[in-house]
Amino acid sequence: MRRVPLFATALALCALPALQAQTFCAQRAAAIPSSLKAVWNGWSPTLTNTRFQTSEAAGLTVDRLKKLDLKWAFGFEGDMLVFAQASVIGKNLFVGSASGKVHALDTQTGCTRWTFQAGSGVRPAIVLAPVGDAGKAYALLFGDREGWFYSLDAETGRQLWKKKIDDHAAARITGAAVANEGIIYIPLASAEETFARREGYACCTFRGSVAALRVADGSQIWKTYMIAETARKTGASAAGVEEWGPSGAGVWSAPTLDLKRGLIYVTTGDNYSQPGTSMSDAVVALDTKTGRIAWARQTIPGDVFNGLCQQSETCPGPDYDFGSSAILERLEGGRDLVLVGQKSGIVFALDPDREGAIVWQTRVGKGGVNGGVQWGMASDGKLVYAATSDVVRRGAAGYDPKQGGGLTALRIGDGEKAWYAAPVPCDSKPGCSPAQSAAVTAIPGAVLSGSLDGHLRAYSTEEGKVLWDYDTAREFKTVNGVKAGGGGIDGPGPVVVHGMVFVGSGYARTGGMGGNVLLAFGVTD
Repeated sequence: MRRVPLFATALALCALPALQAQTFCAQRAAAIPSSLKAVWNGWSPTLTNTRFQTSEAAGLTVDRLKKLDLKWAFGFEGDMLVFAQASVIGKNLFVGSASGKVHALDTQTGCTRWTFQAGSGVRPAIVLAPVGDAGKAYALLFGDREGWFYSLDAETGRQLWKKKIDDHAAARITGAAVANEGIIYIPLASAEETFARREGYACCTFRGSVAALRVADGSQIWKTYMIAETARKTGASAAGVEEWGPSGAGVWSAPTLDLKRGLIYVTTGDNYSQPGTSMSDAVVALDTKTGRIAWARQTIPGDVFNGLCQQSETCPGPDYDFGSSAILERLEGGRDLVLVGQKSGIVFALDPDREGAIVWQTRVGKGGVNGGVQWGMASDGKLVYAATSDVVRRGAAGYDPKQGGGLTALRIGDGEKAWYAAPVPCDSKPGCSPAQSAAVTAIPGAVLSGSLDGHLRAYSTEEGKVLWDYDTAREFKTVNGVKAGGGGIDGPGPVVVHGMVFVGSGYARTGGMGGNVLLAFGVTD
């Protein structure tokens, strides 16, 4: 899956000045409440990755949502893009950054409780989990763009442990981990798909995987690769550069837990080099205790693609991998379905009791290298909401401001379209596109979707009408005194909890609008 060029992260890793004293909270410890019911912990409020927040936890009705206004803005010093989703626990917000700095902020004011510097950019949402059975101590768990995984004391930000999950030079952790009963499940992807463009690079040897570690000390319980065999030399290019394979099938997104069946579902990316394998572009079910593969459902066989293909057009492609998590949803009659959206522009419903057999499939977009469903859908139990990218480029001029995007609601039972909200054309400012690549979030009566044009919109779940709209592509006065502005909204989706909405703005990828701001919205009674 196409990602931000490596130079973007390198530029973000500049020296960061110390925070001014007045930006710190009076209460420096991030106190964790005894009840963790009304929270947004990691990629989704639920282990099933529905990205649906209940009315009680959201603290927002449709009427109150229409009255949302900006409460505070926080600037990421020195960064040029925002690619991490926040987690909210009690009065604390935890979020990573492109520079690798992790911030613990107060949700009401945006003041800083503590910071921690990781070794490289922190893209995944941060997960909170109890350490031990008593539940009195909590750890924050997350990975970085060099394949390291961290555990921090939630109250102070002190490092508890740090583990290298994969030794491959291109390994990275982009998806949020998921924790349950003292075990943390970690998805592994890589930048090797991009490394293939490097002159003389022997492509490719990385294999996607999932690792299970103990929360208490980081010791590994199991690790399962999405490609069983290690890469071997398969030949050489016309220039004499060695070619290796099979490779790829990275796991870009957060795993989904099925406690009823004792399974964990992950979605995989394409192969980077020949030969193609059976678990690329697939939904894979693994046993939570052993990591044994229970079943795998591949939707597009033989999808081999890397960064060099865009220059030479020698790969079969079509680069229609999965970048979004699976959703486990239960229908009113008690039947379970696994819902997945793909870059092909197709949404699938799979039967977890029949080894992932396809129940229905519905096209919601055109699909493409940067098309289709990119980062994540949401489901409220009746409808599944799929935003599409389908971004259209206009050569060196950037994006087409009138083409791309859209939001579709499908009935979960049969995949029929309930409604479709067309993309909203944007103006011609650089990097402007109506593409809706970012993950979406649902609450009772509304679904929130960001766009590459910088707009965050709330749509009615009844007919797709826009209920609220805010343009984040502008400069903001920040609570920490950092010069900051918004841009395109892509990657992670909005977080809704305690009557507030939190979203990062400024995802610069393939020419999009960069930025460095985290925004907090609320309602003034």
